Amino acid sequence: MERTETDVAAGAEGAPAAGPAGGPVAGFTFNEADEEKRRGVRRMKTLATCLLLAVAVVYALAKWAGAAGAGGWTGYVAAAAEAGMVGALADWFAVTALFRRPLGLPIPHTAIIPTKKDQLGQSLGDFVGENFLSGEVVRQRLRKVGIGRRLGHWLAEPEHADRVTAELATALRGALTVLRDSDVQAVVGEAITRRADAQEIAPGLGTMLEKVVADGGHTRMVDLVCARAHDWLVTHSAPVMAAVAGGAPGWTPRFVDRKVGDRVYKELLRFVTEMRDMPDHPARGALDRFLTDFAGDLQTDTDTRARVERLKSEVLGRGEVQDLIASAWGSVRAMMVAAAEDERSELRLRVRGALLSLGKRLAADGRLQNKVDGWLEGAAVYVVTTYRAEITSLITDTVAGWDAEHTSKKIEAHIGRDLQFIRINGTVVGALAGLCIYAVSHALGG
Repeated sequence: MERTETDVAAGAEGAPAAGPAGGPVAGFTFNEADEEKRRGVRRMKTLATCLLLAVAVVYALAKWAGAAGAGGWTGYVAAAAEAGMVGALADWFAVTALFRRPLGLPIPHTAIIPTKKDQLGQSLGDFVGENFLSGEVVRQRLRKVGIGRRLGHWLAEPEHADRVTAELATALRGALTVLRDSDVQAVVGEAITRRADAQEIAPGLGTMLEKVVADGGHTRMVDLVCARAHDWLVTHSAPVMAAVAGGAPGWTPRFVDRKVGDRVYKELLRFVTEMRDMPDHPARGALDRFLTDFAGDLQTDTDTRARVERLKSEVLGRGEVQDLIASAWGSVRAMMVAAAEDERSELRLRVRGALLSLGKRLAADGRLQNKVDGWLEGAAVYVVTTYRAEITSLITDTVAGWDAEHTSKKIEAHIGRDLQFIRINGTVVGALAGLCIYAVSHALGG
């Protein structure tokens, strides 16, 4: 009996398990640890079998001694040995029936693991789903862990913040490396153009211009233009006078043209100088009124708004503008990669500082800890309740994909040694029970 069980258990030892299509099933190759467990199982089987043979020999000797008139004690020994054999055989049958058919006989409800593998996998999946993937269980477990507090203390350590910063920088570099510049540029260009086309800009420009004029924000620009115009006129007096003189009629005398040019230049220089030095100059007031009226037209005048929209479309449609929009990604990407690679860059220093600050707040602020814990609990509960079927199907589908024979051998290798103690205990307990029954029966009968 034992030889048959051992031989069957050792069949195809060390061979990889095969899936439904004959291919190997990942995770079901027998490694050295499995082989060591299998050897332990075989040693325990040998011990249990030797114990069975021992009680069988004791039974035979007790019967022989009783027949030879050795005394009444032989009956007690024979009864104990007989019951021990029955217990050993019964437990051998029970243990063997888990993994294979005892003696190869088609006895009902044997080879339970190979024949009921899929049902066991389904039951395991249902058990996990009901007892481990329920929203209340997940919420209680996460609440006991206190992730927010632990995360805060962990992040508050500078070396941990450095590690997270480095990992984030590596992830950022990896993402930027994977992305193709041409694809991103096309997407960015299309997004900006589409957004600009869909959004009318004239009212927004008008509102902004109106606020700038009301706050006097344009005066610095006017001051700058007037100062630069004055400096330019001072530097280019001769070209300006020559231009004015060159525009005079051909029949006028040359000295008249020069005098007119000189006069025009001086008046122009005086006008620009006064605008530069007089904040209440009439020309400045006229410019303010013009900008105010223009801001109103941008917001309310249909023709002005339509002209601005046409101008916007013409500007966006130019190739130079599209190239500029597309090339913006290249500049941003290069800047981000350089910042991610440089440990002393402003980006990494700010991220590190933010992580340290977050860690200290999490470690000290109970309300923030509760808020973070609530977010994590809500996210985890949503995942397990929404995708419970998909998670449990991972168990059931994986078990269903295992080869039945090798699944049985794998399980036996891990728990078979403990199961052999059942056989040993059955032998001992059976012998004690048989002895007690025989003693009581003998006492009552005699």
